[in-house]
Amino acid sequence: MNFDLTEEHELVRSTVREFAEQRVAPIAEELDREGRFPYELVAELAQLGLMGMTIPEEYGGAGADTVSYAIAVEELTRIDSSVAITVAAHHSLGTLPIFYYGSEEQKREWLPELASGQKLAAFGLTEAGAGSDAGNTRTTAELRDGQWVVNGSKMFITNAGTDITAYVTITASTGDGEISNIVVPNGTPGYEIAGPMKKLGWRASDTRELSFKDVAVPEGNLLGPRGEGFKQFLEILDGGRISVASMGVGLAQGAYDLAYAYAKEREQFGKPIANFQAVQFALADMATEIEAGRALVYKAAWLKDQGRPFAREAAMAKLYTGLLSNRAANAALQIHGGYGFMEDSPISRLFRDQKILEIGEGTNEVQRMVIARLLGL
Repeated sequence: MNFDLTEEHELVRSTVREFAEQRVAPIAEELDREGRFPYELVAELAQLGLMGMTIPEEYGGAGADTVSYAIAVEELTRIDSSVAITVAAHHSLGTLPIFYYGSEEQKREWLPELASGQKLAAFGLTEAGAGSDAGNTRTTAELRDGQWVVNGSKMFITNAGTDITAYVTITASTGDGEISNIVVPNGTPGYEIAGPMKKLGWRASDTRELSFKDVAVPEGNLLGPRGEGFKQFLEILDGGRISVASMGVGLAQGAYDLAYAYAKEREQFGKPIANFQAVQFALADMATEIEAGRALVYKAAWLKDQGRPFAREAAMAKLYTGLLSNRAANAALQIHGGYGFMEDSPISRLFRDQKILEIGEGTNEVQRMVIARLLGL
């Protein structure tokens, strides 16, 4: 066994860490306070090749492996979750479905601008009545005269309403017991995008409610075979859990870094609070759990790169790191004391951003269901 990262992986980490610390950190609080989408950062991330990391170069991507992608998402989240989820949702949910299931013609048409980061894409799965029960979609798509006519709505969709969003791939019922995935371009008549949703965390990311009223798109916008949508989005969610698990590790690491630095400089009773065993034990527990979480994430990513089954490990990683990030953010804020409770403290932003990691891409409870099923229970 070899736990060393390759030189390429280490280069990804150092490059993304430098970008996050130099470009994201100085404006993260401002973006969060204003709820402003980071267009300038997305453009720079595109130049670094981070918006389509695992897409082959022939389609405009960087051709990197999943481990590299996990490292990049982790390092971005260590500084700011809004920027990280913008990258992760665009790549894992918006772009990869087209790469995995699209025809060669669809790939050639849609992937270059997405993989290069010139445009963003979204994935419309969740509905008001279909969250964890994603197969209960009420959005419909009827084939009429060579066009899919879509009616329905989607909820909590990331990256759907930015100025540079090009498409949303939606799940829709195309017949009795049949779900298909259909690509809907932004600006299509009848497709309406509500204003940005106000959130507890991830305030600088774009989250919208979408509605479709007799939205007609070409029959050729069907992604993969008709009726394969349910299977497709389950596979997409398996991979997406690796990126969200990477966010869990990154947020926990960011919380640890803040708590460690604060404990070394904050003095009480005439000495730094890092000298007190209670604080030392809290930091020791955080560091230990972060190592365990990172190992889970990297194993799931490595299995995916090897072409081996990884769904169980991805669900385990997602479950564990969601819980880990909760414990780490809470412990780090406790170490900060009253200062951590102030809005201008970076740990307060991480604390707010954390909770969605136990909800998005499948709740903790759904992860346990997935794991149990894959254990043969």
